[in-house]
Amino acid sequence: MGRLRTIGRRSFLIGSAAVMGGVAFGTYTVQRPHENPLLGDLKPGEAALTPFVKITGDGIILIAPHVELGQGVHSMQTLLIAEEMDLDWGQFSVEPGEPAPAYYNTALSEDILPFMPTNNSFQVETARNAAGSLVKVLGVQATGGSSATPDSYEKLRVAGAVARETLKKAASRRSGVHVHQLKTAHGAVQLPDGTEIRYTELAADAAAIKPVHLVHLRDPADWRLIGKPLERLDIVAKSTGTQDYGIDLRLDGMVHAAVKVNPRQGGGLNSYDASAAEKMRGVSKVLPVTGGIAVIADNTWRAFQAADAVDCDWGPAPYPAEMDGHWQAVAESFTPDRLDSEWRHDGDVDAALEQADVIEAEYRAPYVAHAPLEPLSALVLVTDTHADIWVSHQLPRFAEEKVAAIAGIEIENVRLHNQFGGGSFGHRLEFDNVILGTEIAVQMKHTPVKLTYSREEDFAHDYPRQIGMSRSRGAVKDGHVDTWDLAIATVSAATSQAGRLGQPVPGPDGQIVAGAWNMSYDVPNLRVTAYRVPELAPTSSWRSVGASTAGFFAEAFLDELIHAAGADPMEERLRLVNHPATRKVLEAVAEMSNWGSDLGENRGRGLAMVDSFGVPVAEVVEVTNTDAGLRIDKVFVAADVGRIIDPVNFDNQVKGAVIWGLGHAMNCEITFADGMAEQSNYHAHEAMRLYQCPEIEVRGLENAHKIRGIGEPPVPPAAPALANAIFAATGLRLREMPFNKFIDFV
Repeated sequence: MGRLRTIGRRSFLIGSAAVMGGVAFGTYTVQRPHENPLLGDLKPGEAALTPFVKITGDGIILIAPHVELGQGVHSMQTLLIAEEMDLDWGQFSVEPGEPAPAYYNTALSEDILPFMPTNNSFQVETARNAAGSLVKVLGVQATGGSSATPDSYEKLRVAGAVARETLKKAASRRSGVHVHQLKTAHGAVQLPDGTEIRYTELAADAAAIKPVHLVHLRDPADWRLIGKPLERLDIVAKSTGTQDYGIDLRLDGMVHAAVKVNPRQGGGLNSYDASAAEKMRGVSKVLPVTGGIAVIADNTWRAFQAADAVDCDWGPAPYPAEMDGHWQAVAESFTPDRLDSEWRHDGDVDAALEQADVIEAEYRAPYVAHAPLEPLSALVLVTDTHADIWVSHQLPRFAEEKVAAIAGIEIENVRLHNQFGGGSFGHRLEFDNVILGTEIAVQMKHTPVKLTYSREEDFAHDYPRQIGMSRSRGAVKDGHVDTWDLAIATVSAATSQAGRLGQPVPGPDGQIVAGAWNMSYDVPNLRVTAYRVPELAPTSSWRSVGASTAGFFAEAFLDELIHAAGADPMEERLRLVNHPATRKVLEAVAEMSNWGSDLGENRGRGLAMVDSFGVPVAEVVEVTNTDAGLRIDKVFVAADVGRIIDPVNFDNQVKGAVIWGLGHAMNCEITFADGMAEQSNYHAHEAMRLYQCPEIEVRGLENAHKIRGIGEPPVPPAAPALANAIFAATGLRLREMPFNKFIDFV
């Protein structure tokens, strides 16, 4: 653990200096609240009690700044506020709010620092708090990394409690009754005689007093909403087709745009001939944009057709044109000069391997696309002094900066209106639609421009998951796993992504080995090393980021070692696991799956456990090997998030993540030919089909030290659990995704 301790001490020293003042920023700066962004738009008689609660004479508005991408985050955020405000479920409206520093996300810092998630020592917690303080001071607003729930859990309950106590104070001043004699329920303050004063009636009174910040949060025993099954606020609209997404928006006088950009990501445009497109019905303009052209038409379909008709001479790709070159670059990166960091070193790996029969294996994980159901879009209006953009984005303040720079407008005159997103999985962390939409709008000032990507253009310009490879060597002793040397080489998605933001990524990239270095296993001799592959095709964060590849590499090879030792996969993991709450996750999934019982002929079980974003998730996959191919029968999942906010949404999120993880492991990859992605639509990048979907049983545990999010952690164990199940049923050891290269699925 020498290297990890070195990183930990350095982070602690830097973080402590930042928090305690004198180096980066002082204590006053850390403690000072950001300006309430709701105060600027208030009308007479309206109150913005916190950045998250606005009350008018007509209703209560709760602000949910984490963008809704289908994960139910609007319901989660407002549930926490409503619990403390004593609001009935749905007794309010929801708005995303204007992007602002007040909506900083301190939970982002949890995954930045190189500490085991199970380490809650004073030193580590101090460093985490320091990193969180930096995020607060910088006002970093972001949705991602399964951070919305841990970011919101206490912050939004406090916001609700502040609103509640401020409204009670306002009611006390109006009624003359001491505030300690007042109660709240159903969106009203209740007087001792039974009289109720609705919150909406108190808006003007509350606006005239300072918010009450010395508040107490409700005892969990008194919760009415948290932890109870609820119907998501958007379920009716989404079930009836009435929910508007970014792609559905319309403004008066709006024109439609489509783009055709070099399919060799980052390549230029040498020349183009738009003569055929300019003659097509409904087409008004063909305009230059970065890397390609844009077509303006009177509807989206005509814009698509005209863009296809533009003859473009594209420049070369700034990366290997063929896949062999990509894999060669990965394979050649297991060298000292490409060493990113040695993340873990327990025992004496080299000495143990010299004295043992070594087991070796190489694993591979391909590029895969995000491919959300709703393609990218952006609606942009630029004038001489202002710009508005309607888009679904996970980094809204960074998006505003992009718009301001392109339009030549001060950032305070740019306003992003965050929209419901039809999926993301990391796709809406990127800015191409924002950049190109603004470039078009600048050339058509005072005209609303709606840019919509075709599905093919969306696929061609996705920034896929990192390509990677692992090389493992291990040994067993006395029927147990004794030694394991795990080396992982991937491109750095963090560096690629941050480069497009103009931000450096100093130091090691922990996502290369996320889900592997932080295993809660006590292997006597264990080394986990990361190698950074030179940048190839541009990549980005993909649901569960590094753990989606490193988790597969780790848990699939661990299964090989356990098999070589002649041990049981569950019993050996239980022997190795060194963290009580994580052990309970394994024990739960063993009980759920009746591990050890006889499944019968041609059937098999596979187990995997991966910790990502601080959440240990164990999954058991059961399969049957049929004459027609492999069938996935059932999946059992146990996960510990510390506290389950909404059990219904928790269950849905876990099941969706399992289906996502299995489908991509089975069928999906992005490959390049002549520098271009060969997969252009779902037919070539096919997720799990409905008839292939197994029964999924979920159990949520609440033993962890901290509350965590669940949107991503169930993804990483799915691939290795499936691979291990396939081996159990067929004897075939799959070491490369997608698995359909080697086996048929039914």
